[in-house]
Amino acid sequence: MTLKTFLSSILMPTTICCCCLLFAPAMFSQNEKFKVVLDPGHGGKDPGNIGNGYKEAIISLSVALEVGKILEENSGIEVSYTRKSNVAVDLYYRPKVANSVDADLFVSIHCNSHSSQASGSETFVIGPASNARNFEVAKKENEVIFLEENYEKNYEGFDPNSPESLIGLSLMQEDFIDLSIRLAELIESNFVNKVKRKSRGVKQSNFWVLHNTYMPSVLVELGFLTNNEEGPFLNSKVGQMKMASSIADAILTYRSEMDYFVDSEPIVAAVDKTDQKKIQPNIVFKVQIASGSRKMKTKARNFNGLEGVTVEESNKLYRYFYGASSSYSDAVNQQKMVQQKGYLEAFIVAFDRGVKIPIKEAIEASKN
Repeated sequence: MTLKTFLSSILMPTTICCCCLLFAPAMFSQNEKFKVVLDPGHGGKDPGNIGNGYKEAIISLSVALEVGKILEENSGIEVSYTRKSNVAVDLYYRPKVANSVDADLFVSIHCNSHSSQASGSETFVIGPASNARNFEVAKKENEVIFLEENYEKNYEGFDPNSPESLIGLSLMQEDFIDLSIRLAELIESNFVNKVKRKSRGVKQSNFWVLHNTYMPSVLVELGFLTNNEEGPFLNSKVGQMKMASSIADAILTYRSEMDYFVDSEPIVAAVDKTDQKKIQPNIVFKVQIASGSRKMKTKARNFNGLEGVTVEESNKLYRYFYGASSSYSDAVNQQKMVQQKGYLEAFIVAFDRGVKIPIKEAIEASKN
């Protein structure tokens, strides 16, 4: 069992059986490699953005290879790449690389562009785009599918220009969102503290390259090639090495935190046959309507007239919910209602005794 698989099992409710250890570190073998897949954005016929004449595909590749070189100096880490040269790689293939090796982390590396002198790094995790700018960033990265052959077949009618096409992308990554955010925080913190770069923070948006990975995943925008100071820095060997060192250090810190978590004292919960029957699921469905780094008062005027909005905070990210029902069908009706209020990306989440669980599992449990 990989570290990623083990963490997934303890972050989601575990099926309780007779006299079992719910969180047993023995399930994880320290002899297993910590697997990281690095994804240099674009490549080949797709140069990415070419702000100030610099090529995103070349810069992202250089940084990714340097990150991998640093990580590979650690014997316990195994690094894979979606590409190691300036070749075109279809977008749908990139997550498959990570899934095929059962990776613990997926890190996609890009560079930004803008019509203004905007500057700063930003690291994205999958989730609803909280504003128009985040949607535009995702749309720009997703649009490379139009350069690929058979894109209509490979992407099953997905339209990167349509907000409605993006609604469901975040659902595949729900189980790993908190771990993804943690890695993103470490990366952005290193950019600020180690390289003295401006950070635009950790953000959420819908990137195709992240939506189908089955592990914590982030997309790093190193900065803006179109900025007259940032572009030359990112195009320089010194700049690329500094940014790569920051990303690699964040990955190593993340891994050490996870190792500590796995090695720490287990939480034991022995359940005998007589107690087993007393444990019943307490399922609650809610509709997540928004998320962001800024906390807002949950007054109706701030949410298009919706009464009863609640907020939860985790890793400096605030999530806003509407409704709380034990019935999935009621939650579906509530989702339709909030979408009519303008929250087109609203989606249903489920909790069992306050712990977030997969929707499919919640629906099955609520039938019993």
